Amino acid sequence: MHSVFTSFSPRSAPAQTSCRKANFFTKSFAASVAIGLSLAAGQAMAQGAGTAPGASATPSGSTDGNVYNLLVGTYTGSGKSEGIYVYRFDTASGSITRLASAQTVNPSYLVVSKDRQHVYAVNELPGDNGPASQRGGISAFRFDPASGQLTFVNRVSSDGNDPAYLALSPDGRYLLTANYSVASNPGGSFAVFPLEGERVLPSILTVHHDGSGPVTGRQDNSHVHSTVFSPDGRYLFAQDLGADKLYSYRYTPDGTRGLFGPTESRYTLVKPGSGPRHMVFDEAGKHAYVTTEMNASVLVYDYDDGKLTLKQTLPMTAPDFKGKIGGSAIHLSPDGRFLYTTNRGDANEILTYAVNPADGQLKLLNRRSTLGKSPREFAIDPTGRWLIVGNQDSDSVYFFRRNPETGELASDPKKIEIGSPVDFKFVSPS
Repeated sequence: MHSVFTSFSPRSAPAQTSCRKANFFTKSFAASVAIGLSLAAGQAMAQGAGTAPGASATPSGSTDGNVYNLLVGTYTGSGKSEGIYVYRFDTASGSITRLASAQTVNPSYLVVSKDRQHVYAVNELPGDNGPASQRGGISAFRFDPASGQLTFVNRVSSDGNDPAYLALSPDGRYLLTANYSVASNPGGSFAVFPLEGERVLPSILTVHHDGSGPVTGRQDNSHVHSTVFSPDGRYLFAQDLGADKLYSYRYTPDGTRGLFGPTESRYTLVKPGSGPRHMVFDEAGKHAYVTTEMNASVLVYDYDDGKLTLKQTLPMTAPDFKGKIGGSAIHLSPDGRFLYTTNRGDANEILTYAVNPADGQLKLLNRRSTLGKSPREFAIDPTGRWLIVGNQDSDSVYFFRRNPETGELASDPKKIEIGSPVDFKFVSPS
């Protein structure tokens, strides 16, 4: 592996963010000018926020433990969506009320601060039809949980193309994005952004991976698809779809090793042509679960102090399935007893697995149609009563009632229509 760390120096950047030279790292101190989004794109984003047309009056804060805000990120290129939507969702009754929206381009992944006062979104550009020279963006919004209102704060370059994921550092000081590609230097990257008050600052560190896989056209270069911190907060894992590797880094904010430095193992290999996409850890930090996009599988790892040991591989597709596949999202139920994944392509299913509490391994329980095309992401509400999945290419979101005891999803879900829905985050209103 050859990785390049490039340091930037905004006024809040700590000195320890520079990275030591290692046998597979080089350091660049050349100043870089962030490539901004085009003026036309900036105008299109508008970045305003307001109450959605036709929405009911904004409710005041609620102390009902069954009621949550549901934030929905979308793709906006089709013109059917304007950005981020906020709904009030009652998990007891299943009632859904639209509260507000905020205009921004392709907010396909969202993350909410621990204090619930801020929402960060990728601006996934250039997208399939955009110019390769156009960098993606990261937008910050102020969020009022009581009213559901979003107010645009600022936007910075993602320092790459097609940002597809966001993660907050355990201490809340930094925001990380996974850039699926980099136009000027083919290959993915992840970038690190300091957070200062309500603002996200320009990146202070960008890590590029060199590598490729056997699938021509999909794995010609590195493609970082997600960045996930370990439960103990000491390590970062970057899932590289193009290189078929799970890269591992130490997170040392005290500067003793640089902000992010490679582990001794550097990475964990996955089966060539698999295309690792997303990762989740169990609450105890003993097991990690990974979806692979290109062969649609779930990988189960034992985890210990930054090290991953593969224990189980399960295909998402049925034995007799023939058609296109595309493994996507992965989440555990709030109690950790069940794991769910989505498979796109021609399958368009959500799969339910039981988690063995003794060793973390999985047993497939059932698979259910998502009733649409391209289920990219989904979420389980904090009470565990509902699973919400968005069909990106069908402009539909389905609310499946979930049995917390059996993990089963009901066959009669509620439906709402949203243009190209992608990501979902629950936030308590009070």
